Amino acid sequence: MALIISGIDVSKGIAIGNVHLLNRGAPEVFELKLKKHEIKSEIERFQDALDEASCHLRSIQDSIPEDTPTDIAAFIDSHILMVEDSMLRKVPVEIIKKQHCNAEWALKQQYDKLVSVFEQMEDDYLRTRINDVEHVINLIQQILKDKQYTAQIDEQPLKGRIVVADDLTPADTVLMQNQNIAGFVTELGGPLSHTAILARSMGIPAVVGIQDARALLQQEELVIVDGGTGMVLAGVGKKTIEDYRRRQRTQREARRKLRALRDVSARTRDGQRISLQANIELDEDVSALKQSGAEGVGLYRTEFLYIDREEPADEIEQLHAYLRIIRVLKGKPLTIRTLDLGAEKEFDPNFQGPLTQNPALGLRAIRRSLKDTDLFKRQLRAILRASASGPVKILLPMVTSQIELVQSLSILKQAYKELENEQLHFDANIPVGAMIEVPAAALSANILAKQLNFLSIGTNDLIQYTLAIDRIDDQVNYLYDPLHPSVLKLINLTLQAGRRAKIPVAMCGEMAGDTRYTRLLLGMGLQEFSAPPSSLLEIKQIINRSKVSELKKPAMKILNTTVPDRINTMVDALNDQSF
Repeated sequence: MALIISGIDVSKGIAIGNVHLLNRGAPEVFELKLKKHEIKSEIERFQDALDEASCHLRSIQDSIPEDTPTDIAAFIDSHILMVEDSMLRKVPVEIIKKQHCNAEWALKQQYDKLVSVFEQMEDDYLRTRINDVEHVINLIQQILKDKQYTAQIDEQPLKGRIVVADDLTPADTVLMQNQNIAGFVTELGGPLSHTAILARSMGIPAVVGIQDARALLQQEELVIVDGGTGMVLAGVGKKTIEDYRRRQRTQREARRKLRALRDVSARTRDGQRISLQANIELDEDVSALKQSGAEGVGLYRTEFLYIDREEPADEIEQLHAYLRIIRVLKGKPLTIRTLDLGAEKEFDPNFQGPLTQNPALGLRAIRRSLKDTDLFKRQLRAILRASASGPVKILLPMVTSQIELVQSLSILKQAYKELENEQLHFDANIPVGAMIEVPAAALSANILAKQLNFLSIGTNDLIQYTLAIDRIDDQVNYLYDPLHPSVLKLINLTLQAGRRAKIPVAMCGEMAGDTRYTRLLLGMGLQEFSAPPSSLLEIKQIINRSKVSELKKPAMKILNTTVPDRINTMVDALNDQSF
């Protein structure tokens, strides 16, 4: 009997193979009270486990083939750094000393504390970083339970298999890629987890978020994983299997053609040049730019320099972080978004201002920066100093009013003067832009545009604020709709404001990276897309097959339509056209 299971599509492609069930869950942890004379040896046991975890991760890193993209090694390196970080090296030791408890319990308490911090974060990408903390802590817990754990990790040949697990760590993913697995299915995870990002980078078809997958699928059972639709099929007939094998061959040919576009410019059939840039978060994201053919970085998020650490990065550390990316870009532009901290992702527990029950509407982004001008100016100085080494732009997040913009530009001028007095080099004409991610900003975009060099539409928040829904809330996320008439009108208002002010308007939200909306956005007049590197080649292919002159009229008809079902039908029809 055929079984069709739906999950979250995180890595495109079709995999067909036999199931290998992987049971590697976190061990159960109990509290044990220690006597005073036992504390020293318990701390040593904990430190030995940390060292073993670090050694295991380094051995995996050493096994990565030389021709593998460098971002894959960087993910493993981030886990190694996590093992060495004080949040795992020092804090649990202090808990052992203070509470006279076993290492496992101390480590669990630290993990629970970190979970409570990460779960309150508004930013999807940052919130999913707790998965990586969990992966590292589970590894340490397993070693504490069994000293021989790393030597006993299953080395059964997995070539051509579909691995089914509760979750996979980046280290698991690398080991399995070395063994040429066909694909994987997990019960946990999401599209922004390191494991999902690695799967996309390595071209492994993957579906995540299938509850009870290990109970639904049997060992050695033949299954089909469709990473493009999030479907997993089991118990299907020969005809269905052959159909999916044909799709596999078609997809391989399509990927080959996409790779050939890497060094081709994005230009419509009627000659309009379109800029395609990438969104990045961490240093390891930069290497993916080479494979994507990105013309620069349209959004560089800087929150990692501030959160999950005892002290925020100082000016010099920030400067070095920016310079590393500038060197890789080799003259391509880098757009740095200033810190988007706030009540829900705050590095300083003593910061003045209560934690709000609704962080999305609280003291965050540019509001937070204007509340702590010393912190803000420190980042602006670092960005300005970096601009002496390559083309850099400053992007201000969540601007809602002209007052906030005036205040931000005033602090930027103060940073100018300080650097001039210190005789430090910077680009005095550095472009400054604002993110349009709340309805108020879109409605007043014509006013903001007069004082700026560019605008960038952040569709993730713009959609959420416009429709008053949280897209990660399962009870209301069905209302999240990029094609809602109000959302499209706000995007159009912003594009019009840019044209009137004769400044460029980019889009850096997920809508820019979804190929379903590419032709509609072209017809509306968008000329700068900033998206995840993995989606840029597909977007380029659509651009190069389109005529903007033919897209304008249907795009305007969609803008003037108010019935959601009709809008969806019209967008699908637009994508089916040959122009």
